[in-house]
Amino acid sequence: MEYGENTEDAVLREMFEETGLKTNILSLVGVYSDPHRDPRGHTVTIAYLLKRTDGELSAGDDAISAKFFKVNKLPSLAFDHAEIVKDAFERVKHGILSKM
Repeated sequence: MEYGENTEDAVLREMFEETGLKTNILSLVGVYSDPHRDPRGHTVTIAYLLKRTDGELSAGDDAISAKFFKVNKLPSLAFDHAEIVKDAFERVKHGILSKM
């Protein structure tokens, strides 16, 4: 997040900068704040479920590549990111997509 930026604007901006995709927010997935979730230090993640509205997938300046994966073919994920992805898919599965 940039100073003075809200989380909703930050996720849309970061998604575009890192992937080239324009998106809309469908729902808040959750807030992940366990002080021990990342061995590098205490971090907080606010995860949103997004819908692509435009753009072509491409890696941002700090990534080697950007790819889509099938749900049952996800690579290993760092820290608690598998839990975050699981929570997002549960929201989709159960139709919990509150408009923001």
